[in-house]
Amino acid sequence: MDHTEVHLGAPVRRELIRLFAIAAFALLLACGCRSIGPQTVARDRFDYSGSMSESWKRQTLLNIVKMRYLDPPIFVDVGQIVAGYSLETGVNVGGQISSHDAIQRNSLIVGGSARFTERPTVTYMPLTGNKFVKGLMMPLPPESVFFTIQSGWPADGVLFAAAASINGLKNQETSLGGVTPPDPDFLRALALLRKIQISGAVGMRVMQDGQKRETSLLTFRTKDISEETLKDIHELRKLLRLDPDATEIKLAFGATASSDKELAMLTRSILHLMQTMASQVEVPPEDLANTRAVPGWESTQDKPGAMRMVKIQSSKRKPSDTFVAIEYRDHWFWIDDKDLRTKRAFAFMMLLFTLADTNEKENMPLITIPAQ
Repeated sequence: MDHTEVHLGAPVRRELIRLFAIAAFALLLACGCRSIGPQTVARDRFDYSGSMSESWKRQTLLNIVKMRYLDPPIFVDVGQIVAGYSLETGVNVGGQISSHDAIQRNSLIVGGSARFTERPTVTYMPLTGNKFVKGLMMPLPPESVFFTIQSGWPADGVLFAAAASINGLKNQETSLGGVTPPDPDFLRALALLRKIQISGAVGMRVMQDGQKRETSLLTFRTKDISEETLKDIHELRKLLRLDPDATEIKLAFGATASSDKELAMLTRSILHLMQTMASQVEVPPEDLANTRAVPGWESTQDKPGAMRMVKIQSSKRKPSDTFVAIEYRDHWFWIDDKDLRTKRAFAFMMLLFTLADTNEKENMPLITIPAQ
């Protein structure tokens, strides 16, 4: 509460009292009529969005690092955010006018008060249901992978992360035993698909038969494209053992194709992809020597043809200029903000969580924490 007392001369006291009364009345009207709700929307929406994005990145990186130490990954989602606000204001005006001309002591007291309260409530939901676990362990649908490519993601990066094999050509494989380099023809096929993707000569479409069964088709455009792109398409068909004249190729899940008009792809699960990334996390040498962390990329990185998907660094001190960083086991693990290759693979891995979402909500335990 703030009060101010002013001693006034007789000639001006009545006029000032009248002016202060009008000002106090106007202030009361302004405080009572103006809503604070609309003013918080722009601020809250961006602040909460940024905080949720950053926490999701940190949680994902933490789970990848934990898997290098054989700790089980745990995911907690933000279920609901309720932000409550209240604003209380008040104004008071008081005065004293003396009737003794000799003393001429007149006073006017003006006071005001305000109180602002914010009480956001955040609800967290552990992601542990049967459908979520299946979503982590089930291989990605091949059509989802190619629709991601069609939406603009680079074909070579997406397929190197998500495909285990394409028509028998094997991708790089990472396990506790080390890294098995990819088939050179597999890498060549990815490079050709990327070039064809840039040219706009490859696409996806879905057909439905009389029984309403859907079939995904990979289409190649052969008209109004350059001679170089035609050569790339011809080389890609040869590598994948596809019919050189087919304009539509059926997309299927499997290790081998049933015909030369089918593209069979074995895809990875999200959990498999996280394990691959975990094997490439840099860990302190003492953790490897004491068998706290499983062997990974450092033991097989010199193999001919081996390719690194991500580079997650570690140090004792907190790093600067990071895309995302977390602290775990008294060390910091992070992705450099200038490492575009790792950032792209990490962002794609986070996107895969939405591709694996079943959109079916189970009754799960809720933890509600009011932040005051």
